[in-house]
Amino acid sequence: MTDERRTLGELLERRFGTLWNVDEGLGNGVVELLLRHRTVRTFLPEPIDEQVLRLIVAAAQSASTSANFQFTSVVSVRDAARRDRLADYAGDQQLVRDAGAFLVWVADWSRPVSIAREHGLPTRGANYLDSTISSVVDVALAAQNAAVAAESLGYGITFVGALRNRVDEVCAELRLPEWTFPLFGLAIGVPAPDDPADVKPRLGQDVVLHQETYTTPDPAEIADYRERIGRYYTEQEKPADWVLDRLAWRIADKGGLDGRHTIRDSFHRQGFPLA
Repeated sequence: MTDERRTLGELLERRFGTLWNVDEGLGNGVVELLLRHRTVRTFLPEPIDEQVLRLIVAAAQSASTSANFQFTSVVSVRDAARRDRLADYAGDQQLVRDAGAFLVWVADWSRPVSIAREHGLPTRGANYLDSTISSVVDVALAAQNAAVAAESLGYGITFVGALRNRVDEVCAELRLPEWTFPLFGLAIGVPAPDDPADVKPRLGQDVVLHQETYTTPDPAEIADYRERIGRYYTEQEKPADWVLDRLAWRIADKGGLDGRHTIRDSFHRQGFPLA
């Protein structure tokens, strides 16, 4: 059965591994598109038309933004040599080279700071950590809009956070000015027919959705997810234990950060005081 033919309940069961007693009338095309999301890592060598790309970015710009500051900048990278270098910086990910479009999403305080200074206005408020957080949130919201727009047009997507592994090189490659910071990439393209990615299981809602106050997760819920995601990873021919092969690797020590443990220094080099 293709995703397009699945009922709302079937889509939810596929994502969470349990039968859902859901009113099918609650669903719509947007919700079903979101539930069908999968990460595509193999693309056909088909470029994305500039008008289509601009439409996707227009959808991104339509996202909510803190106080209408519009902290997001996007760098579209088409040059093959530059793509190759960015792929190397991101752990030699071939999808960066192959995708029909590759966008780097940048938290941009340079624009509002420059405008303020042009008008003789003080900019001390930009120095604080919350200001940086606001710009990061803005970019994340915009990029997710872009991802949904791209998927609605029939493309596949992959977010590439590994650009932060060598963020200083990325800044230099893209000639990013002071008060800007590259947060991640977004690869967009036509999924290859043999791309193996499928809908990835998520934690059960009793773990994620809290009522009134935070509650610690039931160990049985975590065990259930560990078993479900393990089956998924086995099917994908990846390490199968979410705790031992994924979680432990990422949080054990700075080695799991792949060079990102110095990212505060990179923020400082880009002009962010993080006061």
